[in-house]
Amino acid sequence: MADLTATVTPCRAEGTVSWSQIDQGLLIALGAIALLGVIMVASASVSVAEQATGDAFYYLKRQAVFIVLACGVAFATVQVPLVNWERGGPALLVLALALLAVVLIPGVGREVNGAVRWIPLGVFNFQVAEGAKVLLMLYLAGYLVRRGRQVRESSVAFLVPVALFGLCGFLLLLQPDFGTALLLLAVALGMLFLAGVPLWRFMALVAVLGASAAALVVYSPYRWQRVTAFMDPWSDPFATGFQLTQSLIAIGRGEWWGVGLGNSVQKLFYLPEAHTDFVFSVMAEEFGLLGVAVVVALFAYVTYRALLLGRDCHRHGLRFAGYAAWGAGLSLGLQAFINMGVAMGILPTKGLTLPLISYGGSSALATGVVVGLLLRAGCELRQAREAGRRPEEADS
Repeated sequence: MADLTATVTPCRAEGTVSWSQIDQGLLIALGAIALLGVIMVASASVSVAEQATGDAFYYLKRQAVFIVLACGVAFATVQVPLVNWERGGPALLVLALALLAVVLIPGVGREVNGAVRWIPLGVFNFQVAEGAKVLLMLYLAGYLVRRGRQVRESSVAFLVPVALFGLCGFLLLLQPDFGTALLLLAVALGMLFLAGVPLWRFMALVAVLGASAAALVVYSPYRWQRVTAFMDPWSDPFATGFQLTQSLIAIGRGEWWGVGLGNSVQKLFYLPEAHTDFVFSVMAEEFGLLGVAVVVALFAYVTYRALLLGRDCHRHGLRFAGYAAWGAGLSLGLQAFINMGVAMGILPTKGLTLPLISYGGSSALATGVVVGLLLRAGCELRQAREAGRRPEEADS
């Protein structure tokens, strides 16, 4: 494994951190993803923006602003020592629950396509689930630091975060936001597994959650319709299967090398949500299998580095930094996998964006925080190494 300190200078736990002190490999990969996102939003949204607003570059300009703000948020987050987030764990949990609950209050949350997931903030609509995901991830990281041994040995300590995340999932289902609820629980399960929860307890929880998810699908007509459309979209290509068939047509047209940037046909009012949930399909059409491979490789690299970083943080006694890095990596990797899987027809349709690529202010800002936490964890790991702390000195 490459030494994470090879290309950077050490940073201090307190004081300003410069970009030169940050993991350059992660920074380049994330920057490439964000740049590709701006390009794809520009390409995928031209026709829709022209029709909806009269300005063909409306969504491009807004996305560029969102990415700049996300960079600012990431830089600000890097400046905050992780111990501050650890100490504020209970408050973060309360804030996450408050966000998920307040959006359900009539007159507060904004309804779009039958879902109440957004709070109007004037310049853009804030999707509360995006903020709640980050807050809950940080809370769980702190809980695992405080109660790690009990979580591995006691069923009660193990079930406490499970119950809290289940409550948050229930609030998400009321919006309804089934996709984010599944992603939230998947990230929590991943963090619990990496924390060393016994396999039998982990598998039992997976079985219970899987059965619950299946029941929610079977007894919900619109979710069942999505599953049946996913299983055979061509049986009703102009109704329930329309979105997926148009996505598959776009991906198929891309073949090996793509039709060229800006030359997508499916984005011309055929493929719904072309610049948001299904921007990956337009990218596959314009850049082909080569472009798809590059995007998959970038997200795989970021996820891999995050998991390695989490492991190394634990080896040096930085347990909160380790759990935060694992949570950040799982959040980015799983969300990207689900979005791409939906576009390719290997997963049922979910309303999840592709991080840093799909259009959206809430997603960009929340991802900026996640990126900042990940980079801060790497910075504090290098500080520990510079201080001469060896892995065998790490806390048990």
